[in-house]
Amino acid sequence: MILETIELQTADNPDASIIWLHGLGADGHDFEGLVPELKLPASCAIRFIFPHAPYRPITLNNGYVMRGWYDIKSLEFGAQQDQQGIEESAAALNQLIDAEIARGIRHDRIILAGFSQGGAIVLHTGVRSQQPLAGIMALSTYLPLADHFPQAVTAASKQTPVFMAHGLQDDIVKYQYGVTSRGRLLEQGYSVDWHEYPMSHSLCLEEIQDIRHWVITCLSGDN
Repeated sequence: MILETIELQTADNPDASIIWLHGLGADGHDFEGLVPELKLPASCAIRFIFPHAPYRPITLNNGYVMRGWYDIKSLEFGAQQDQQGIEESAAALNQLIDAEIARGIRHDRIILAGFSQGGAIVLHTGVRSQQPLAGIMALSTYLPLADHFPQAVTAASKQTPVFMAHGLQDDIVKYQYGVTSRGRLLEQGYSVDWHEYPMSHSLCLEEIQDIRHWVITCLSGDN
């Protein structure tokens, strides 16, 4: 599966990449407008890549066809998950990572970012990476296929810093799902920078500011 993408650069000759996955029913344009809001310094020459998820029927929405990284049958934690869809999307994300490396971006200069469903794919893919990445940013999301997680993690991925953020009033991906996922990452030795905000299933200004600081830190080598 080859994904269509939108690309933005903060400067010529980027030396870092951020691959950012949207949530269910959205598309690659969803976080495109966030780039200028991050107000990144001129020293950060970043290529932002916003892929579009493929269209698929979503069981939770009565089989309605929309963009999604995998099917969802229920929002309840521990419900049956679409392992095939998750693994297919992870493979597509790995293709994007490989493409960036082929363009001259080092693996430790690549950040994986995602919101909701996109964040789940980012976590699933990042913890299985054979090389340490610059960072994993998981927003308003959870760790999918958690029962397989302890056996799947790689030693290299534990060197990758993780940023997790969640809304205290999230009614889509419940706050506790994020907390539980953070706990599982910590148990396996990951460094998790956790943030929570008085919001629902969304982003807020304080979160954007925290993301800005984290991205700069990850790409400065000071993490």
